[in-house]
Amino acid sequence: MRLKQLLKLVMTNITQNKMRTFLTTLGVIVGTATIFLVVAIGKGGEAQVNEQYSKLNVGTIIVMPAQRGRVADPLTKKDAELFLASPNIAQAFPILRGNGNVNYNNYSASAAFMAVEPGFQSSNNLTVELGRPIEDEDEIKKNKVAVVGAELANTLTDGNPAELVGQNISINSRRFEVIGIYNRVGDSGSGQSYDDAAFIPYTVGEKYLLGTRANPTINVQATSMDTVQAAIEDITNSLNENHRAGGADQFRVMDAGSRLAAAQESAKSMSLLLLAVAAVVLVVSGIGIMNVMFVTVKERTKEIGTLKAIGAKKREILNQFLIEAVIISLVGGIIGVIVGFLTIPVLHYFELAALPSLGGVLLGLIFSVVTGIFFGFYPAWKAAELSPLEALRYE
Repeated sequence: MRLKQLLKLVMTNITQNKMRTFLTTLGVIVGTATIFLVVAIGKGGEAQVNEQYSKLNVGTIIVMPAQRGRVADPLTKKDAELFLASPNIAQAFPILRGNGNVNYNNYSASAAFMAVEPGFQSSNNLTVELGRPIEDEDEIKKNKVAVVGAELANTLTDGNPAELVGQNISINSRRFEVIGIYNRVGDSGSGQSYDDAAFIPYTVGEKYLLGTRANPTINVQATSMDTVQAAIEDITNSLNENHRAGGADQFRVMDAGSRLAAAQESAKSMSLLLLAVAAVVLVVSGIGIMNVMFVTVKERTKEIGTLKAIGAKKREILNQFLIEAVIISLVGGIIGVIVGFLTIPVLHYFELAALPSLGGVLLGLIFSVVTGIFFGFYPAWKAAELSPLEALRYE
């Protein structure tokens, strides 16, 4: 039997049983669309993580108390200076952190504020979108100025942050002049977003908001990504040498690169989990294909007997049913991918990140075709093994 005749027989059978073919294809459509969307959601999640951490300096190390509250021998500004003795550390800045009411034009928001030295801004990718950053003169003269994170500025001005520059805000009832608005930076690596905070000079934070006895955390920049672990060891040694009552055990040392790697790993794990669920859906649809192919073999037993009686070989009968299964699954796969593409805008409407990809398309199609071949082979083989006499006698 020629290939052209074989395909004609296959297409005739498919078109003669449209409803059955449609119902069989429906399972493959759902399975393929699910795989496509799962891959798209996984890619979207990874893209969100990368965007969130895109401006994070992965060489950043945060040193803070191990537990909330005061420790027996807290960190001081001097610790930052001692850390700089390490050849693996490029910069170290003390930071005073606090929370309170930030008020502008009779609108109040509960927010974080940080007292930082001017060099902290460039080392943490804090650049101003409007106005100017905190400068050395502000630190030396203890100017009561503030630079506001992008999200907090939006909150205080109801989406019009430009109006904030040059105006006064109050932080815990202390008045500060807003000199700038930072660009968005996302996660800071310390678990706190810089976008939701207000920044003031370090000396001003000590004098007006937190007092000279406030305990800072320390933001350290390793000389490169390769020296992060060596820098952490140097910090630990310095803490052990200079702090009584437990030394470095009183403090937690976190590196931002590990947080980024952990977030990316979590996103990939979630993608694999969803992909496994989608694969189960496709396997279930494959079982549907197998059932329908068995029914088809039963219904066409006499036809098989006739074909064998006029000389059709086992391989040709096998190919006929196998090609039918592959065509059904491939068409279902293509429609499933199209349905997946059409569903992406719906996911975006519900603010669910989904990023279509060539990998998702190929994975969906490969899964659908493999499902068709795997679950279509056994019914096709049973058809090929039928005896011509038994097939012709079948009622």
